[in-house]
Amino acid sequence: MSYNLTRRKFLQTASLAAASVPLAKIARAEQSSLTRKPFTAPGSFADTRTVSGGVCEMCFWRCQLIGKVRDNRLVKLEGNPKSIENGKSICARGNAGIQLLYDPDRLKYPLKNVGKRGAPKWKRISWEEALDESAEKLKTIQKKYGPHSVALFPHGASAFYPLQYFEFTGTPNISEASFYQCRGVRDMAYMTTFGFAPGENVDMANAKAILLIGTHLGENVHVSHLKQYLKGLENGAKLIVLDPRFSAAASKADIWVAIKPGTDTAFLQAVMNRLITTGKYDKEFVARSCTGFQEFKESMSHATPEWAAETCDVPVAQVLQVADLLGASLPNVSVHPGRHTTWYGTDFQRLRAQACLTAILGAYGVPGGLIRPKGMKLGKKGWGHGVFAEDCDLSTFWPFHPPGTPTDAIRETTLTEKPYPIKAWIAWGQNPIQTIPDQRRTIEALQKVDFVMVTDVMPMDITMYADILLPEKSYLERYDYVKTGMQWNPADKPQQFITARMPLVEPMFERKDSVWIINELAKRMGYGDKIPVNSIEEHVDIRLAEAKLSIAALKKLDGIYLQDGKSPYAPAGKREFEFETDSGKVELYSEQVVDNNFPGSPAYVATEEVPAGFARLVYGRSPVHSFSRTQNNSWLHHEMPENPLWLNDQSAAKMGLKDGDRVMLINQDGIQSRNSTVVKVTPGIRKDTVYLAHGYGAMNPELTVGKGQGIDDQAVITRFAIDPETGATGMRTSFVKVIKDGRTLEIPA
Repeated sequence: MSYNLTRRKFLQTASLAAASVPLAKIARAEQSSLTRKPFTAPGSFADTRTVSGGVCEMCFWRCQLIGKVRDNRLVKLEGNPKSIENGKSICARGNAGIQLLYDPDRLKYPLKNVGKRGAPKWKRISWEEALDESAEKLKTIQKKYGPHSVALFPHGASAFYPLQYFEFTGTPNISEASFYQCRGVRDMAYMTTFGFAPGENVDMANAKAILLIGTHLGENVHVSHLKQYLKGLENGAKLIVLDPRFSAAASKADIWVAIKPGTDTAFLQAVMNRLITTGKYDKEFVARSCTGFQEFKESMSHATPEWAAETCDVPVAQVLQVADLLGASLPNVSVHPGRHTTWYGTDFQRLRAQACLTAILGAYGVPGGLIRPKGMKLGKKGWGHGVFAEDCDLSTFWPFHPPGTPTDAIRETTLTEKPYPIKAWIAWGQNPIQTIPDQRRTIEALQKVDFVMVTDVMPMDITMYADILLPEKSYLERYDYVKTGMQWNPADKPQQFITARMPLVEPMFERKDSVWIINELAKRMGYGDKIPVNSIEEHVDIRLAEAKLSIAALKKLDGIYLQDGKSPYAPAGKREFEFETDSGKVELYSEQVVDNNFPGSPAYVATEEVPAGFARLVYGRSPVHSFSRTQNNSWLHHEMPENPLWLNDQSAAKMGLKDGDRVMLINQDGIQSRNSTVVKVTPGIRKDTVYLAHGYGAMNPELTVGKGQGIDDQAVITRFAIDPETGATGMRTSFVKVIKDGRTLEIPA
């Protein structure tokens, strides 16, 4: 990826942003400190000092950083040269963290909404007043309706301590988007099959073949992960990509399967059936480390290449080609587990299929296969587990649900008050307006509750609905996250590391860290005597103490401690493993799943067909944005200010559309997008599918750069499907037409 950040570009962007401050914002805000003033980076590094210990949080990958500081201002971010993970490299978003730090739109003081939810008028208040009022509201609600009447939507490292606290106070109604709208279904499917959550831990650097199923590496940029991927391609690994779109990864593929959305499980079934019937599977691994092979084999027997080709709308030859290539490459195959995996509400079965394919290829504990990195242990001290009231757990309907409670269950319980009332919503670093499908229902729930408290770094769409809004330190100003891991290339000399997030600069204004905020809230809610740590620094030191480290010791080590590690590969000749499943083996056929009335082996469940005149809306990532959290970043906005709508070129020609035309969307329920975007006409997408990058089109006017830029895909995802095993929300189940110049255009088949 080419990314050219220049001072000139930055100044141009910052000037434009400064000119775009709306008058309405000034009139609405009772405090006038939210004024955009461009920050000018110095032209040289003279008189700068290097500060180590930073851990990025522009995305969840958390690369290790150093900062260049001059006159107590951060002027540049770089990768920590001591890192054995990302090294000196950081991505465009990592570089742009400095723009988040000094974004004039950032939250600065505690605020109280003296207007309406959704159309707030902000009044600056003291921390004392903000905490007193929040504690009083929460205590009153919990006393009247029970501790489970509070719901929390956390995200990010700083939300860990608040999550523990609210669970301790007695609510199970905690829902992380990272679980219920992203990876939770993957983790549960692999835990059911292999006994552990896979992360993205496949050894692509040393694979003979890499299979990506809807995973678009290169657009989804995580530095050490991309290093592994590119090293694998450099070493000659064959790349297979299943994707309805010619993504960045598809452009590098040896085989691009332009699969019909929703049919991936059928394709995987046919591949596994082909491997079994031709004997090209790892018989030794299956015999010694798997269970249920006979039942699994029988359940795959219907999946002929011809059946899959018709179901998936792909050539028969491609099914055979993929199966034979994987069989010829075993066991050194990376079947990538994916990250965002909540697509169609049938995802547990698809991800079980991915896990089973990994198993019959024997692609575990070997170069190129699924591995389990060995990191160092960390200490623990927290609030402890909460005691929930009887029958208040809403997650019991989904036997394989990830930690927490399915988001939609919380929202519907809030709206219906059945089986009990939920009267307070708290968002901590999460923007449920853009993470949960069907914004109308989310906003309806926010308007219904008695109290909304939001803690964040930036004003987001969710902050428009807060009663009390609390400003948090950014990741560049605080301690919190402790990270362990190993070298990026598993084949290199085994090493392990520990690093901790440490501030690169002092915080400005009245921003606080999460431990301080929660402890002060806890004192006011009657839990002062239960506080487990007195400060975030103490919390970090307790975690480090297990490895005989401390913040002070890490500072002397330039932020990273290294020691010899252990290879993630099994010893040569070892083909029998003990897994943390009920049987101790990889469960190709799961009695546990059967006991819960689901198919014991991965089953294909058809998703709804695209109605005539519509296309299925799918979405993904941009290499220069981390969803809605970077919408207002001037540098990143400059590189990709809006999210083009990918539209098939033949469809576009019939519709009279050309590249660059400005359009809006309308979905199957008649809901229109709030904003417009440009069309990207391309042969690189199926006719039945259109695509947008997620995280655009914010509606909060306090975001003077990002507001209204591009289309918010969640605004038109009003139809979604609940995964019956996990409760996760599949969100590629809405269909759209295009609006051009006020005229609705049907999308031809």
